[in-house]
Amino acid sequence: MRKIAIYDTTLRDGMQGIDVSFTLADKLDIAHKLDELRIDYIEGGFPLSNEKEASFFEQVAKERFRHAKIVAFGSTRKPHGKASSDPQIAALVDSGTPAAIVVGKTWKAHVLQVLKTDIEENLAMIYDSISHLKSQVKEVFFDLEHFFDGFKDDPAYALRVLETGTQAGADALVLCDTNGGTLPADVARIMSGLPKERLKPLGVHMHNDCGTAVANSLAGIDCGAVQVQGTINGWGERCGNANLCAIIPNIVLKTQYQAEVARSLSELTELSRFVAEKANIIPDKRQPYVGEAAFSHKAGQHADVILKAPELMEHISGDLVGNERRILLSELAGKSTIIKTMSRYGDYDKDSPEVASLIALLKARERDGYEYEAAEASFDLLIRKTIKRYRPLLQLNNYHLESYKTGDTPSKTVGRIFLTSHGKQIMGAGVAVGPVEALDRALRDALTPFHDFIKRITLTDYRVRILNPEEGAAAKTRVFITSSDHKDSWDTVGVSENIIEASWEAIIDSFEYYYNNLED
Repeated sequence: MRKIAIYDTTLRDGMQGIDVSFTLADKLDIAHKLDELRIDYIEGGFPLSNEKEASFFEQVAKERFRHAKIVAFGSTRKPHGKASSDPQIAALVDSGTPAAIVVGKTWKAHVLQVLKTDIEENLAMIYDSISHLKSQVKEVFFDLEHFFDGFKDDPAYALRVLETGTQAGADALVLCDTNGGTLPADVARIMSGLPKERLKPLGVHMHNDCGTAVANSLAGIDCGAVQVQGTINGWGERCGNANLCAIIPNIVLKTQYQAEVARSLSELTELSRFVAEKANIIPDKRQPYVGEAAFSHKAGQHADVILKAPELMEHISGDLVGNERRILLSELAGKSTIIKTMSRYGDYDKDSPEVASLIALLKARERDGYEYEAAEASFDLLIRKTIKRYRPLLQLNNYHLESYKTGDTPSKTVGRIFLTSHGKQIMGAGVAVGPVEALDRALRDALTPFHDFIKRITLTDYRVRILNPEEGAAAKTRVFITSSDHKDSWDTVGVSENIIEASWEAIIDSFEYYYNNLED
């Protein structure tokens, strides 16, 4: 069966997405992670775009990759010039990468309105650029920008662009849905009609403006594409690119096509979260395959089926992509849900007194405003306390927070905390803009000298929900905190009329959850 090459453009096209930014060190780290997954091609960026991009290619040339090939990105030469003297083409050659990709126009409107040249010169630019690069670089790919829009406008000219790329010696012709406005049926119709026997191998590069980038990519593969391009987590311009975190497992697990990434598929979830952390973006919990919700079950009836026949509720086993099943605790939870959640600590059944106690506690806490379906770490602590497996990290004596502001200077908060931990009286202090951050810093200052693991924990998200807004300033507040040790993440919850107290509960649960699981 046909082998599909996976081409990642997270470090170039992905960085064009909103809120996405990587340092040079981030880009190098991500490149190595992509290589570990056995991604075939890693597009590093455009060498001439800025100093950071140029530095990436200088540094990456010194790095060793076990499988992936680094690709330099650029565009065709300028109109009425020569590829041999064009600075963009020269930058691709000078980058020293084993592969290069050059983008050219397929849509006549772009040739006339953007390049400000005629359609014959556009073909000459494509041929000259690719043929020159091919004489200097081992592999050269051709991105046909706006291919599908261009084909709809003038099929004959789009075909001439394909033939020009073929004659120039491109190793693959990548059909781009640059505007993201094409639907899967149109992809299939257009690609099925191409004279593939006269063309070099095809690839596809889809954008997600219609929410169909993954479907379009799979349709393209079914119609003969041997290379598929996309980004980790689907990041990219506007609505993003085709999401490799969905495309890869779909190819490996749902089709008969072959891909090198099949050997490392179980590392996919870790890669998705690693890239998100590097970008300082909270991972999308609802992502297929790699999101926290992908194998999560909330309703009691669903959880009961999971206990008996998980394949009826999950289209694959989460561990195939490095993810895990989660049984969410809420007012919909039944005894089966509780038993499944407790199973890591022993054998319990519906008649176990611990199960009855935990259900009663859960319902009482939810009446008070706690919600555990998004705070599995806090619920884990409830289980531990119920079955006497809880180890307290500390006992709070008191904390003090003082906020102040002077003139036009930004406000500050000073926090002081006094604790007892393992029989020792300790204190800590911290200064920050807001009271929650000051409290967190004071707690870390107190604990870190005695518990080195505190250094590994970072707070990655903080969310507040007002439960009874009709009470005005006296309303009850629910706080969710997401924490990470740069490998795993977990969520905790706190509830109080005092937002600082609610935050304290969530912060302490976060530390104690990690501490208790560390001790195990």
